[in-house]
Amino acid sequence: MAQIEHTDIFISGGGIAGLIAAAAFGKAGLSVICADPAPPVTDAAAEGSDLRTTAFLQPSRQFLDRAGLWDRLAPHAMPLQVMRIVDAGGEIAEPRVAHDFNAADISELPFGWNLPNWLLRREISAHLAELPNVDFRPGKGTAQLMTREAEARVSLSDGARISAKLVIGADGRTSPVREAAGIAATTLRYGQKALAFAVTHPIPHENVSTEIHRSGGPFTLVPLPDHDGRPCSAVVWMERGPEAQRLATLPEEAFNAEMTERSAHLFGPLTLIRRRTIWPIISQIADRMEAERIALVAEAAHVVPPIGAQGLNMSLKDLRVLLDLVLAQPADPGARELLRAYHRARHAEVLARVTGVDALNRASMAEAQGLRDMRMRALNAIYSVTPVRRVMMRAGLGATG
Repeated sequence: MAQIEHTDIFISGGGIAGLIAAAAFGKAGLSVICADPAPPVTDAAAEGSDLRTTAFLQPSRQFLDRAGLWDRLAPHAMPLQVMRIVDAGGEIAEPRVAHDFNAADISELPFGWNLPNWLLRREISAHLAELPNVDFRPGKGTAQLMTREAEARVSLSDGARISAKLVIGADGRTSPVREAAGIAATTLRYGQKALAFAVTHPIPHENVSTEIHRSGGPFTLVPLPDHDGRPCSAVVWMERGPEAQRLATLPEEAFNAEMTERSAHLFGPLTLIRRRTIWPIISQIADRMEAERIALVAEAAHVVPPIGAQGLNMSLKDLRVLLDLVLAQPADPGARELLRAYHRARHAEVLARVTGVDALNRASMAEAQGLRDMRMRALNAIYSVTPVRRVMMRAGLGATG
């Protein structure tokens, strides 16, 4: 039988949130073991690479800096100064209303900074290799978890046995840690999928993230660095499932034509430059974010549709709150009252954000012309009242606590 290894923190899940958690808790001086059944794919051209991008909003950038990661990521980051919301819900796909939410109205900094997910995995896993108190074990999954009042015991798929004071479940929407803890989750399904890919276009994006609403879900272009001398953007195109499947298999020339039409021609003809990947869209929230010796973070605790860059930014707030609580009580990072305080600090806000993004997604899916017109009037109302617009922008950044 394998000898038991002892660590302060065991992190189940080596996605972006799990890797950032390992960096943050390791930088704070705690011993960390992080395991994931799949090695991170760190090359955009490799099979299985995640071609989506993540926009880190201002509070998340501060946390990345605190975790010792921002200096490594900054050279690759594309600043997002303006978030533009366009309603193209008329009879034909052309802009009826477009409003710019400019970060300069509330801050001297951009709203956020955009980075490709595959690159984040490459840079963060390389950083972890330099931390002597962090042990990242890709290709090894969490096979068994038992908790006691004083510790958690984890068995990995390679037979390793680990004793940890705190287990962080960062292992996704079907979280084995959440299941082992007996925590239920409420799931909302939309019948939607998201296509993720990258495009070039003749009209520059000028560091503007553009979200175009028509029906089926938003079509969002997020700035990337130029590609072969041409302006480039990452695209997330949300549609009802059968339509998304049809689009995913279209010949490239036909796909270019359809996505150019769906973009309301705002950037000229769009040209696909990377393969299309397709992802299911759900909302989900765990009933609790803690159990004995366990804290749930990121998609183990909450999942939202990709609207307003909320998903991973919510996850990093989970990590910030949990780390602050642990550092205030470093002798036992998995103490019962500490974890209950974490749940109280996060769950209500997470529920509010999941509910809010759910409402936005349902409004964006609207097909009936009357509902589209109501959506357009609501956007005009929000934008026309300056104090309301600023409150919405601050809320979008997570500046509610």
